[in-house]
Amino acid sequence: MIRIEYPSFPFRLKKEEEKEFIFDECRRQWLRLTSEEWVRQNFLQYLLQVMKYPAALTAVEKEIRLGELKKRFDILIYDKQHQPWLMVECKGMEVPLSDDVLQQVLRYNMAVPVPYLVITNGSVCFGYIRKNNQLQLLESLPEFGI
Repeated sequence: MIRIEYPSFPFRLKKEEEKEFIFDECRRQWLRLTSEEWVRQNFLQYLLQVMKYPAALTAVEKEIRLGELKKRFDILIYDKQHQPWLMVECKGMEVPLSDDVLQQVLRYNMAVPVPYLVITNGSVCFGYIRKNNQLQLLESLPEFGI
């Protein structure tokens, strides 16, 4: 398990008709504040502020195709050559990180191959590197550019 210490960030929040919204700085839009969105926004700020991953090489909630199905990954970081490098699957804090969650990100990885995969529910985080068609558990997230 990877220990994550989330940075302080002045999230912009608002309430409309009893529903809460959070402003996504990357997508520049207001989104419904769900448990999963809260995890996604905090993890995104961790990647940008603490890990220093470049915002310009970060994609959030983009559509991919898995055969006939349309799915959306949570976070994708590109390397300096603009190739997919690290994919993150976020779950709400109440969702345990089971094998099903790992299988979900592995399916997305078939459509968008990356060497690094991460799953998190905000309080628990696991990272993996794909080497020789096998997954190896990481002790920490990789530094950008490695």
